Parts: sequence; structure tokens; C-alpha cells
Amino acid sequence: MSAYRGRKPVEPHVLLAEVVRTKRVSPNLVRVTLGGDGLGHLTLGGYDQWFRLFLPRPGQDAMRLPTRTSSLGWYAQYLATPKARRPWVRSYTIRAARPDLHEIDVDFVVHGGADEPHGPGTTFAETAQTGDTVGILDQGIGYNPRHEHDWTLLVADESGLPAVAGVCESLPGDARGLAIIEVPTADDKQDLRVPDGIDLLWVERDRADANDVPGQAALAVVQGTQLPRSSVYAFVVGESSLATGVRRHLVNDRGVPKAHIDFVGYWRHGRPAQS
Repeated sequence: MSAYRGRKPVEPHVLLAEVVRTKRVSPNLVRVTLGGDGLGHLTLGGYDQWFRLFLPRPGQDAMRLPTRTSSLGWYAQYLATPKARRPWVRSYTIRAARPDLHEIDVDFVVHGGADEPHGPGTTFAETAQTGDTVGILDQGIGYNPRHEHDWTLLVADESGLPAVAGVCESLPGDARGLAIIEVPTADDKQDLRVPDGIDLLWVERDRADANDVPGQAALAVVQGTQLPRSSVYAFVVGESSLATGVRRHLVNDRGVPKAHIDFVGYWRHGRPAQS
């Protein structure tokens, strides 16, 4: 199998977008469609293309968005802005794109009950109104096998579902492998387009152990599954202990070279994101 080469963002700069509509696609996922002429300048690449999402803080009439485009420059400018005037910034993956309409779909995991504190992303997804303005800064594609491989292993929890969905929908038709996605409940499963040679396995957390840290049920499935011994490229995203746990297992117990694994901890259970 030939190796796909990931890419860095193309001429990254903060683009303005507006909320077009919102839809609760499952009990724990809300889809926000963003659109506008600004998205016509977004270079789409498929796979797990991700971006920084800038959201207004409470009481802000207008966001003060970074104007520098380098990976370090925009963040330095952001930190130099007084905290009260900074927008919230979080990272998300494009779930689907319709370039002809200048639209993208973004899936948000909504955490906590009605009486529990919500983070900026959850609050935005649950309260967004048509016409609300946000900022988007393209960050490129993370999926990046750097070697020839016989099969692909994809592992994620619900926060990594959009990334794995995008990868599956972008893989060549002859791709072979296994995708393991953990979701809170059976109702959070989605219809995904996957190549015929990719086996898709859903793991329902509430049936495994409702008290487990998100991602631990998927980790247990990886540990207990008989995997091919041929060359693999593994892509693991989601809660931090899932990403590091799968990598550690593949390296220590399966003998997979570290260079054959890409892993990203999107968040850490019990620790809210900062800034």
C-alpha cells in the first residue's frame, strides 16, 4: 500500500465563517454547519483536516482575531492580547465539506448534564444561532504514514470520530485494515463510508463500563484483538490515555516501530482545556 503524505496548512490565515444551521446528530454529538464567503479560501484536503476555532467569550461584541499566519506568530499575538479581549480557541476536525456551497460540518461532543459546567465548545454547539460569527485557522492534515504498509489501524473515542470518519472516507478503495471507534452509547454510532477492506468496529462505552475513562474500552479492544503481523500504520486520536495507551501497547506488546504510529491526545479526562 502506498503511503499518503500529510500536509501542512496552505497559506494559513484566520477566516471568518458564520453558523448556517445546527443539528443534534446523536445524544452526545451536535453538528454545526459553518459557511460564508470566507470558507471559499479554505484549501480542503480530506482525511483528518483540522483547524483552530475562535469563539467569542461572554460579553464580547466582536472577536479580536490574530492576523499573523505562522504557526508560532498567531499564537504569540493571541497571548499578547489581554485575556478579557481574547476569543476562546479550540481545535476541531472537518467532518464534511461542500466546497460548492462554501460550507463545512463540524461535530461537537457535548459533555455534562444541564446542571454541570460546560466548556466553550459545548456551550457554542448548544446555543449557536444562524449568523453567529467564528474564526477558523486551517492547521492541515495529521494523518501521515511515512512508510509502505500492508494495513491501517484507526482508533478513536467520540472526540476522534470525525477524524477517523474523514480518514476512512479519504482512503483509497483498496485500503485494508481495522477502525475501532468508541462512543458513549449505541445511539451515537454514525453511518460511515469505509473501503470494503476496512473493518469498522463500534465500541459502546455504556455497555463496557459506564464508569470507565473515555477511551479505555477501545484500548481494551485493541489489546484483546488478534491483529495481523504484517506492516501497519496506526493512527490513534482521542482522550490522552487512549492515544498513549494504544501506542504503548503496539510498541511494547506487538513490536510495532514507533515511527509507524501517529497518536494525538485531543483532551485529558478531568482536566479542562486552557485559554
